[in-house]
Amino acid sequence: MAPKPSDASGKTDQHIITRFAPSPTGHLHIGGARTALFCWAYAHGKRANGSGRFLLRIEDTDQKRSSEAAARGILEDLAWLGIDWQDGPEFVVHGRDARATDGKIGGDTRGVGPYFQAQRLGIYDAYIQRLIDADLAYPAFDTGEELDAMRAEAREAKRTFRYIRAADYDREASLARVAAGEEHVIRFRMPAEAVVVRDEVAGEVTFPYEELDDFIIRKRDGFPTYHLAVVVDDELMGVTHVLRGQEHLNNTPKHVALQGALTHEDGSAFGVPSYAHMPLIFNADGSKMSKRDKDKVAKKAVRQSGSEAVSGGDLPTEAELEAWLGDKTAQLPSDQLVRVAEALAIDLPEIDVEDFRRAGYLPEVVCNYIALLGWSKGDDVERFTMAEFCEKFELGQIGKSAAKFDREKLLAFNFDTIQVMEPTLLAERWRAWCERYDPEVATALGERMPQAAGAARQRAKTLRQLREPLGFLFVADDAIEFDAKAVKKVLHKNDGEGLRLLPELGEMLAAVDDWSPGSIEAAVGAWCEGRGLGMGKAAQPLRVAMTGTSVSPGLGDTLSLIGKASVLARIERCVATNALAE
Repeated sequence: MAPKPSDASGKTDQHIITRFAPSPTGHLHIGGARTALFCWAYAHGKRANGSGRFLLRIEDTDQKRSSEAAARGILEDLAWLGIDWQDGPEFVVHGRDARATDGKIGGDTRGVGPYFQAQRLGIYDAYIQRLIDADLAYPAFDTGEELDAMRAEAREAKRTFRYIRAADYDREASLARVAAGEEHVIRFRMPAEAVVVRDEVAGEVTFPYEELDDFIIRKRDGFPTYHLAVVVDDELMGVTHVLRGQEHLNNTPKHVALQGALTHEDGSAFGVPSYAHMPLIFNADGSKMSKRDKDKVAKKAVRQSGSEAVSGGDLPTEAELEAWLGDKTAQLPSDQLVRVAEALAIDLPEIDVEDFRRAGYLPEVVCNYIALLGWSKGDDVERFTMAEFCEKFELGQIGKSAAKFDREKLLAFNFDTIQVMEPTLLAERWRAWCERYDPEVATALGERMPQAAGAARQRAKTLRQLREPLGFLFVADDAIEFDAKAVKKVLHKNDGEGLRLLPELGEMLAAVDDWSPGSIEAAVGAWCEGRGLGMGKAAQPLRVAMTGTSVSPGLGDTLSLIGKASVLARIERCVATNALAE
């Protein structure tokens, strides 16, 4: 069945409407985020002339796998990325690290909702009944065992299994069985002709009739399948362009066939949106970028450490861990994987948007990077704002081959952005991140956060890494542990020269009134100049006294952040603790 040209549907004469329709089975996969970003950009780009709309729909007809918590997680992920939707579930954005403006996202101003498919069953049933009445769909009563036998027979005959309605099918008898309450599914009666799909990326693809079968459009539980629901919703919600992953290309002939068969109450035909199927995203080694990647890493680490090391409390029980380890197909829920990784001090590969957020990536950097996965304008420009991306984005620029996710490149993008970010904004982002993932830091630093962020940024590639150069701030003055190599090299060298200078430095610093980084560094510099010493002769002993090592952020920032009273206390303790033996 050849589809009607997209302009014949009347949709493209109106403004562009794209949609993103995830299943709420967990946090948003980074590949799904890329799909949402492309849909969002196309709706807001130059082709839409400012009148496009981006729609969010939650496809929750698989009741066993769907959850409200997962749906909310997806909304949070999109809002954090700054991908807002005009039509869809209402969501109130909070939090300083979200790029979307604080306030409400979504709503049903066009009256085409609800946007959760589980709330639209009556709509689907009406269209399914219309297909049944026209003998374009029919009830089927095959059991799982009967279907398995059909598949086995096809394998033995070395042919592909296809479910096609038998020539002697008794329609009236089947409808009577339905009326009697017998369990059944509803199958769509596939027209006996090839289906042509016109795709903006793959080109024109023909699917021979011999490769198509009568597929299920309503399950035994009364819920529609993905195929029926997505076609009905796209039509009723006015979707003009469907951008989705390449794995859905083989589903598209089913959708095109349904579009050719379905009609509205007034008899008018369904239209066919423009399709664009985007390349898959693989790991750098060419393997599929899957949520199972995290599970594999965690399983390997638990096997090496032993399940007893990660059981108890909020962690899985030892019995649960053993069952998980013994089943290759079993996966721990994401929140438990995170706790297992924390207990073992290991990093899991980032797969979901939440993983990248927890790791300390900036949302605009994540969007910038995933925009490059399968898309290129061809001018070698890799860094751009999302407004610039919307302006540049065209479907014809999407590649056909799989994209590889380079985490090192993403990390470099993030590092570069942190280095040039305005200090107040960086501190604001870091505070929001800490409040979510590391509240101790936000509480401990308080108003010092902007200064701390500026001091640590040169060695931090992510927001999470901003804490690492500042570890000395979260240790009590009398709990500093001194690195033996640093003590020997900095304090004890030349008959304890560094150690002898510390009390004098303490006296000088005690007299400094302006405890700002610049004033402190100026005072230390003047003190060194007066004694004919290089700055390092004073800076290194002070670093060891403050941090226990010879490495820290700039000396002025280090001392200023610690505070005068603690600086003097640490100098005194360092001298007493590391005195040379007589």
